[in-house]
Amino acid sequence: MTQGRLILAATPLGDVRDASPRLAEALAEADVIAAEDTRRLRSLTTALAVTPRGRVVSFYEDVETARLPGLLESLHAGETVVLVTDAGMPSVSDPGFRLVAACVADDLPVTCLPGPSAVTTALALSGLPCDRFCFEGFAPRKPGERTKWLSSLRDEPRTAVFFESPHRLGSLLADAVSVLGGARRAAVCRELTKTYEEVKRGTLSELAEWASEGVRGEITVVLSGAEPRSVSVADLVDEVSARVAAGERLKSAAAEVAEATGVSKKELYDAVLASRVK
Repeated sequence: MTQGRLILAATPLGDVRDASPRLAEALAEADVIAAEDTRRLRSLTTALAVTPRGRVVSFYEDVETARLPGLLESLHAGETVVLVTDAGMPSVSDPGFRLVAACVADDLPVTCLPGPSAVTTALALSGLPCDRFCFEGFAPRKPGERTKWLSSLRDEPRTAVFFESPHRLGSLLADAVSVLGGARRAAVCRELTKTYEEVKRGTLSELAEWASEGVRGEITVVLSGAEPRSVSVADLVDEVSARVAAGERLKSAAAEVAEATGVSKKELYDAVLASRVK
């Protein structure tokens, strides 16, 4: 029996004209289309004047695991399965990874129709170095976890790209100023490829002030890499204290900061204790 194949298909971020002819062809000919949002898929196929011949199944985060056996059965039966998410590339902070991993484990063919990605689009528009970068997914929601995560980027030399919801952007940027310093440069990319696309570039302080009044739309943030710096124990006391104030234990916060910066864990721990009695 001929094996089927899984096709990961990138979809437009906003402007349907970014859809490739190969995407339209794949949607028309697939035996199964696994869609993060079937309503979004319907809008896309209508805009592309495509009538899918295959069956459509939902494939969003809450049902992803439950859908795997049925999709794998289809692939083993020789069917072509096309996976699409709401926008951009499947698996990149969207459903898809588990299905790809399952296909790899079963030695089933997987291919990709390349196309739009908010990560590389924002990076290219940011005006920040693009030669080396890291993608951080969505910023943590809880303040304590967010502070800890921002601290991990303090000495990251690569440009960092991450997603954030519009209603948390202001607090995220304010925390970034506290942890990373207001002079660090960044770009906030909003509504990429859509009618109200906007790229706001500046320092973290400038961007935090801009976002404090509220921002709408899909958000991608690009943060410049850290300049090499020579740190001392005294330089890191405030960082550890901020993490403790956010809910971390002093011992673990001091240990992680010390490991990341190369200073003595004991000296940093003692310096934070000493700062409390001044």
